[in-house]
Amino acid sequence: MSVTSDARTSELTDDEIRTQVREWLVAHLPKEWVAAIEAGDHAALAKVRSSLDTEQFLADLGESGWGAPTWPVEYAGAGLAPPQARIVNDELNRFQVPRSWNIIGIGMGGPTILQWGTEEQKAKYLLPMVQNKEIWCQLFSEPGFGSDAAGLATRAVRDGDEWVVNGQKVWTTFAHVAKWGLLLARSNPDVPKHKGLSYFIVDMKAPGVEVRPLRQMTGDAEFNEVFFNDVRIPDADRVGPEGEGWRVATTTLMNERVALSGAGSTGGQNVGGGPADELVRRARESGAWEDLVLRDRLVGQLIEARLIKVTNLRSAAARRAGRQPGPEGSVTKLVQAEHNQRLQELAVDMLSAGGTAWTGGDSAAEAQAVRGFLRSRANTIEGGTSEVMRNILGDRVLGLPREPDPSRELPWSEVPRN
Repeated sequence: MSVTSDARTSELTDDEIRTQVREWLVAHLPKEWVAAIEAGDHAALAKVRSSLDTEQFLADLGESGWGAPTWPVEYAGAGLAPPQARIVNDELNRFQVPRSWNIIGIGMGGPTILQWGTEEQKAKYLLPMVQNKEIWCQLFSEPGFGSDAAGLATRAVRDGDEWVVNGQKVWTTFAHVAKWGLLLARSNPDVPKHKGLSYFIVDMKAPGVEVRPLRQMTGDAEFNEVFFNDVRIPDADRVGPEGEGWRVATTTLMNERVALSGAGSTGGQNVGGGPADELVRRARESGAWEDLVLRDRLVGQLIEARLIKVTNLRSAAARRAGRQPGPEGSVTKLVQAEHNQRLQELAVDMLSAGGTAWTGGDSAAEAQAVRGFLRSRANTIEGGTSEVMRNILGDRVLGLPREPDPSRELPWSEVPRN
């Protein structure tokens, strides 16, 4: 049962919310875990981590309402405003608990379904999503239509109460483990590209869905190419009106940039999964702090991180005033991606030759730094390239003229394609 079932959490004071979250955590974590947190004993916490049933903990966290605190109470949330939700996030961070890695579901799919979905869709999808029981992926990009997402060619043809989908998507994060996908497909090729799209929820285990992982230079395979061969999707799983898929997709994209930029939280900076202050600590311990050039680079990035935090606070204030995420999310997505790459480069530079001659068998800190550096190369590509972000900012924030697009008003079927 949700901890919010006996009272509307939005009516509680900040201290009452903090107390409720803490009481819930104490009740659902091993006693040794709580004791280690209270004592600040990192070694003891490391020992007890393996005793936690992470899968069950995340399921309980989602059901409690604390997993997506800004969502409505009736849809697996706690009904909190963003400032109150930050209190929840602060307590979860303080107790260093595992968090759902279903970022595409919670950060992108959930807000889209809340805004555009039917009551049946909200009831079916949101709770398992926030419980980390059903992982989601996003199926927008295609081999010939990356930057121009509205030009996509995957077709959805109506057949009674179903849609038959054929086509290919690429760079789909988590498709190999996802239960559900957020699919944008062309339902009408005889109108301009932005007007002939429809948005669907697709079962990634349905007949005709083929997923092929793409190996990265880190050795991981987070991304995939996905093929659809006569895949049938019930019309009940169409999100938003037929032909209005671009409007629905815009909601997903705006939330994606918020999620990837860190604008959903103002918790600070990260380097390889840890706080940026850890990088300063490493520099002091290794003596790298005495290198004036490196110190200048590091301090410059710490200042940049504070500026990103302030921008995120402004974004949070806009949402607190009732605004949906807008193009300002592209600001932090753009800056955060390039900022993280610079931080990861600093982390590797601090390893000196150990970073360039790394074999994979070194210390955990070195492995983390090298993997973080390699993985960060994708930051300026995934979720919208930095070039696309700059176009969005120029057009929708600065009011500059759009780049010429002769295909924008032509029926999609008449647009030359590669």
